Amino acid sequence: MGELSDRRSQTGKRILQLRTRLQDAENRAKSKACVYATGSFGRCEASSHSDLDLFILGKNNGTKGRDGKEGSLLKRLDEICIKADLIEVTRVLGIQEFSGDGRYLVHYSVDELTETLGTPEDDVTNTFTARLLLLLESHPLLEDKVYKEVTEEVVVAYWRDYEDHKADFMPAFLTNDILRLWRTFCVNYEARTERVPDEEKAKGKLKNYKLKHSRLLTCYSALLYLLAVFRQQKSVHPADALAMIGLTPTQRLEWLREQPSLADAHETVSRLLDQYERFLETTNAEEGDIVRRFMDKETSREYMTAAYTFGNLMFDVLACIGKDNLFYRLLVV
Repeated sequence: MGELSDRRSQTGKRILQLRTRLQDAENRAKSKACVYATGSFGRCEASSHSDLDLFILGKNNGTKGRDGKEGSLLKRLDEICIKADLIEVTRVLGIQEFSGDGRYLVHYSVDELTETLGTPEDDVTNTFTARLLLLLESHPLLEDKVYKEVTEEVVVAYWRDYEDHKADFMPAFLTNDILRLWRTFCVNYEARTERVPDEEKAKGKLKNYKLKHSRLLTCYSALLYLLAVFRQQKSVHPADALAMIGLTPTQRLEWLREQPSLADAHETVSRLLDQYERFLETTNAEEGDIVRRFMDKETSREYMTAAYTFGNLMFDVLACIGKDNLFYRLLVV
């Protein structure tokens, strides 16, 4: 069993453990809200060292607040109880504490995710990140049915002009947001990376290494999928987006490799998957151990060369699938 296959198996078992211990939280959320995982759990490639990144997303309650957006069906007290259950179960199972002392364990309504689209408020309230990660690397933890319903609503918001362009629809709105997310990841890395002392520099290199593998794959596997669909049928329908969301980033690459019409890209896609598997092998350790490896100049150089290779392969696949494709032009200019 390879590293990727092993990670998928581990993630499935750990999510089952979580669900088994979260029955009370499931009942509180029933028909009102879902909880979805992002990060390595959302990508179904968690290791024993992975933490758990979660969002709570509630169905609209039909009542607009002062901000003009509908609130969530999930009541405030039930939200507090669910968060308490989530904190408790991660401690019982030995999963790392929620990052930022729980500040990112946030509850939104669907309206809060969709009505902020394209507005300055989107960045300030973090709805941008919550929405994009829902579409690009999420996995439901509680209330699968609600997860499906709210995801469909978010897709509809991005496909708002679809009815007038069914035969040649390019998902420009979503594409631009995905590209913006990738650029945001890159800018955040530059802004938050300490250059001294040596250990902090090594931590920065590790963040860069992860950025150029998992973050890059999250964004560009989705773009590759949408680009391939447009190449095949000259349009991208809402159902195509939902199918893409239902696949993890690595599964999207595997899907590309299964398409006969994309035979010219199959070899490079396979190399991309192999390179990503090596990344997973490298990062399957405590952060402190990996940081110490990055403090060795030769090892650090080897890892960062691999990161650049991964980026080059991603570009090659993108260019191969995008040739003579109007959608590809949209990605570039």
